[in-house]
Amino acid sequence: MHAVILAGGKGVRLRPYTTTLPKPLVPIGDQHAILEIVLRQLATSGFTSCTIAVGHLGEIIRAYVGDGAQWGLAIDYSTEESPLGTMGPLLTMRDRLPESFLVMNGDVLTDLDFGDVLLRHRDSGAPLTIATYARKVRIDFGVLTTHDRKVVSFTEKPSMDYRVSMGVYGLSRSTLEGYTPGLPLGFDELVLDLLRKGSEPHAYAFDGYWLDIGRPDDYDRANAEFTTRKSLLLKGA
Repeated sequence: MHAVILAGGKGVRLRPYTTTLPKPLVPIGDQHAILEIVLRQLATSGFTSCTIAVGHLGEIIRAYVGDGAQWGLAIDYSTEESPLGTMGPLLTMRDRLPESFLVMNGDVLTDLDFGDVLLRHRDSGAPLTIATYARKVRIDFGVLTTHDRKVVSFTEKPSMDYRVSMGVYGLSRSTLEGYTPGLPLGFDELVLDLLRKGSEPHAYAFDGYWLDIGRPDDYDRANAEFTTRKSLLLKGA
């Protein structure tokens, strides 16, 4: 099984931590970088090879990860010379990817079974499988419904339930056909194109532990929770 890790972003929302370190290498706990945790999890889930798409401070990631032998993975790299969006880096490596592979952001902390996501994707025949997570969003205002200049209903600070993307996907190489390598392609653009064509992505619902380390508050929470969740995230460590 093959995975592609997207690790080319600048991590602007996580500054100042990412001023001198690429976001996937910020430390979690006393010993591990986020990317190391992800690579260990991939190996445990049955993956044997991985491509890391690098850009900003990519040489530091290359120096840290190397060829992946220490985790039992064969790792190669794809360099993003200019910002290409979430899915754009895949276009430049499309010809060397298997028909079905996993794609994920390099800053996701979760106990999701990555191998199962890919196997379910293969079995589904879907063009894209999106790992999803339930999120409750609270509106900090009273919400009004109006009609013809009249208030017809009122809800005080309601909560709304959503299924959000976890930043982990099963993808088929054929889904990328028709897009031009070297041009940006966002995840949103790909999903909307599939919906327009009537080729709906599948959802992989997950309700375990998931934290997208995008902001300083998320990073502080990850470090605070890692000690108690280490055995969950790094099985056998």
